[in-house]
Amino acid sequence: MATLEKDADGFYTPAPATAASAPESKEDSKPKDEGVPPADAASTDLIDSTFEVNVTLADQQLDPNSPLYSAKSFEELGLHADLLKGIYDMGFSKPSKIQERALPLLLSNPPTNMIGQSQSGTGKTAAFVLTMLSRVDFSVNKTQALCLAPSRELARQIMSVVVAMGKFTAVQTEYAIKDNLPRNATKVTAHIVVGTPGTMTDLLRRKVIDSSGIKVFVLDEADNMLDQDGLGDQTLRVKNLLPRSTPPVQIILFSATFPDHVRSFANKFAPNANKIELQRNELSVDSIRQFYMDCRNEEHKYDILVSLYGLLTIGQSIIFCQHRHTADRISQRMTAEGHKVASLHGAKDAAERDSIIDSFREGREKVLITTNVIARGIDILQVNMVVNYDLPLMNEREKGGDERPDIETYVHRIGRTGRFGRKGISINFVHDRKTWLQMEQIEKALGKKIIRIETNNIDEMEEKMKKALK
Repeated sequence: MATLEKDADGFYTPAPATAASAPESKEDSKPKDEGVPPADAASTDLIDSTFEVNVTLADQQLDPNSPLYSAKSFEELGLHADLLKGIYDMGFSKPSKIQERALPLLLSNPPTNMIGQSQSGTGKTAAFVLTMLSRVDFSVNKTQALCLAPSRELARQIMSVVVAMGKFTAVQTEYAIKDNLPRNATKVTAHIVVGTPGTMTDLLRRKVIDSSGIKVFVLDEADNMLDQDGLGDQTLRVKNLLPRSTPPVQIILFSATFPDHVRSFANKFAPNANKIELQRNELSVDSIRQFYMDCRNEEHKYDILVSLYGLLTIGQSIIFCQHRHTADRISQRMTAEGHKVASLHGAKDAAERDSIIDSFREGREKVLITTNVIARGIDILQVNMVVNYDLPLMNEREKGGDERPDIETYVHRIGRTGRFGRKGISINFVHDRKTWLQMEQIEKALGKKIIRIETNNIDEMEEKMKKALK
């Protein structure tokens, strides 16, 4: 990013371009074709992938490139016929790249822990769901697999995959999310329980869930679960309430990103784990074209957002705000002005949250204004635009964090668009020197130019955005 200058209209603009700020490269203009899932696979994550997968086996004596640790077909995995039927019913014929390598390791006996680094859209959800379903003895009415996610929205998405894949089995499922169990429930015997850390801890502590038969424990978005204030402690409590059995409970951690400090904790949380990861250069956002809009002040941000409304509804859009009150205020103002938008955050009650995300997933809502509650893991194919009304900051995620941009959350947020190789664009609103410098840090961290869109000519702005969406 070039030197920062403020123009007469109060915009922060780069100085004239130098060799260092080259024009947009050709690679920005065309997303990679990473395969398109079948139409009914929006929430399943089972797709073809061009990613290179690195495998590190816990047993250093073994060869990670052995044919034993790769499966080109689901039949090779020795799955029960009812599970194979469920997989094929979902419209899939062969494992994705990450599943080729992960599933033989996940399903081997005795069970071994796994730490997997893999973006959404590469098949990680289906990999751990298949593992849970494969480990369950359906003739025993006891809980045998737990899966934790950081939000009720992601827990519900995971459950949709469990139900679809287990359609032809006798699997019984239950949620451990707030307000989903009757208050007087005294016993949960479902084979697979999917939920959030606080509720899961409560149910295990009160022995509503009998932990003695648990064989598999999965963390999705594990970096967030092990790192975030509150969630990290609660997740550890769940682990400590698991049985000390032989063989031990199989622990599976999956996440799109693993910062170094979380990675070292993950190694302790899931000891002697096999590790699978996409090469770091694959964990990029190359299929998403990133722009920024230079606004004069906070009020001007709102004006620009409203002027974008026609573009936001071409497909579907998610607008991320720092605070719940901001999301509500924008939503109320836009609704009063005749624009149809929905607002979603953690302060809303459970039924309302479920209704809003379901409406958005089914395309009845086009524009969703939210906080980081759905920044991770949520797959909605029609989302082609993400707006960072406020940039994500470290102080939102860490106690004592500062106002540096939160790069991990930024990548997760903009990753809600451009799903499965489709075109997607992200727009950052910048309105003062501080936010401009924060965006510059994001640009440096990702090593990718974020392109300026003029905001003092609405027609020109719309034209550029329409072109980017084509």
